Amino acid sequence: MLISRHLLNKASKPLVRFFTPTPEHEALKDSVTKLIEKEVNPHCEKWEAEKKFPAHEVFKLLGNNGLLGISKPEEYGGLGLDYSYEIVAAEAFATVNSGGVGMAIGVQCDMATPALAKFGGHHVKENFLRPTIAGDYVACLGVSEVGSGSDVASIRSRAVVEGNEWVINGGKMWTTNGAQADWMCMLVNTNDNSNPHKSKSLICVPMKSKGVSVHRTIDKMGMHSSDTAEITMENVRVPLDNIIGEEGKGFQYQMNQFQNERIYAAAGAIPVMDRCIQETIEYCAQRQAFGKSILDNQYVHFRLAELQTEVECLRALLYQCLDHYLLGEDVTPQATMLKLKSARLVREVTDSCLQFWGGMGFTNDVAVSRMYRDTRLFSIGGGADEVMLGIICKFMGTFPGSRG
Repeated sequence: MLISRHLLNKASKPLVRFFTPTPEHEALKDSVTKLIEKEVNPHCEKWEAEKKFPAHEVFKLLGNNGLLGISKPEEYGGLGLDYSYEIVAAEAFATVNSGGVGMAIGVQCDMATPALAKFGGHHVKENFLRPTIAGDYVACLGVSEVGSGSDVASIRSRAVVEGNEWVINGGKMWTTNGAQADWMCMLVNTNDNSNPHKSKSLICVPMKSKGVSVHRTIDKMGMHSSDTAEITMENVRVPLDNIIGEEGKGFQYQMNQFQNERIYAAAGAIPVMDRCIQETIEYCAQRQAFGKSILDNQYVHFRLAELQTEVECLRALLYQCLDHYLLGEDVTPQATMLKLKSARLVREVTDSCLQFWGGMGFTNDVAVSRMYRDTRLFSIGGGADEVMLGIICKFMGTFPGSRG
């Protein structure tokens, strides 16, 4: 036979169909985009200048429109849709004219709440997930600490049992929404297991608890409208029932939660790049130098074509990863590659485009400069590029110590 039996067997299996947005997805995206344009974007310049946005007000607007629990359980106020609708909404949230607001929404929807929705019991879902979906509570995620950023296993914050309460001591760093949050999804050591992957738990901590304090808000290079805080906790007492899932499984829950965060982040990065390229095309087409438009220079239009091609490849990777996620598969390797590629590409796109704006690109008068400074975070937050490379190497079997 010209075709081997092996190939025939493979061909008989159904092909994986990569996600394609349906009319229902497009309707959701259109609705969210219109809401953002009408109710959020008119205020972004003010929030950027003040370096803070009214999280409770904005989140209540989104909660009233069912946008903070798109894929969360209906019994706790969510819409109960599959995760593809969450990603389409993330693409729409990226149209906010302030990266800090979009990031804060991402924390509320896909960084502080996935583990709670998936592993939490009724008590924590009723008391923390429901009001978060409604927009009545602002959530934050407490993982990073001073000296423990991407190295999650090395965190030192600790919770011990006293009676029917957890007593928590420690602190968290780089906490998005931290200064305005009503509760924190906090990763903390809860036992003395020598394996750091089995010594941690996720606990819901009300931010108004005695002993919780915002040590400082951090002045950042970008994401100006998003408050980022250093939080300290001294003898903070919360009920034992505030734990998410099982004791000692917090590290695994957080690693699972990172899948959502990384897919969501990539989904938000792609529209930013699309906009950056399109606005650069429009500017370069009307800007004249040496008797012709900037866009007529071959290097410029070729470079923009290269960048758009890279963006389309990233979009395909996003939808491929999303498909596997919807099938219930562990997408850690794909989500990690997605995070790495999107972070590096958004830096490349914004840097290249800003160059074509010349002196205007170095001002705060144009959107491209804000995109440039806001997206620089992508290669640092949620796991640095170098950590992503290490994870990928472990799956490839090339990381030192991972080879048999």
